[in-house]
Amino acid sequence: MAETKTENPTPKAGLKAKLAKPAAEPSTGPAGPAKKGPDKGGFYWGTGRRKSSVARVRIKPGSGKLQVNKKELGEYFKRDQDRNAVVAPLKAVDREKAFDVFINVKGGGTTGQAGASLLGIARALRKYDVGLVQVLRDGGHLTRDPRMVERKKPGQSGARKRYQFSKR
Repeated sequence: MAETKTENPTPKAGLKAKLAKPAAEPSTGPAGPAKKGPDKGGFYWGTGRRKSSVARVRIKPGSGKLQVNKKELGEYFKRDQDRNAVVAPLKAVDREKAFDVFINVKGGGTTGQAGASLLGIARALRKYDVGLVQVLRDGGHLTRDPRMVERKKPGQSGARKRYQFSKR
């Protein structure tokens, strides 16, 4: 019996060693995953979502060109508030003309697409330089807006609206 007790701790120690190996990899901190370099094209990627819109954003150091779905920013977003929302993270870190930004966005309406683009640019900037996280977080640019359309309920004409009630 004493022999089996001495043998049992050995497999447990081996299991602990196996579990300890992943801890040696780069850990994630409050700023997210450890910093990675750019992809083959020199781009830093960020994905943003808002309502039903999804924006895939690529940034790289450049002259300040900003394209949304292969169109210029002012050509794609007609409203000032949408254009301002898209460039807000770049203004927050004072690097409006330091990056070329390419955004592919789909789904939803213009305001949702602008909000998704804002989050995507902020996440790409975070990957570019982890030191920018505090400025972006203080401006609220790294916070995903969780508000979604409420589903329609059975027996009602909408999410909250009821069919007209008739007493008699």
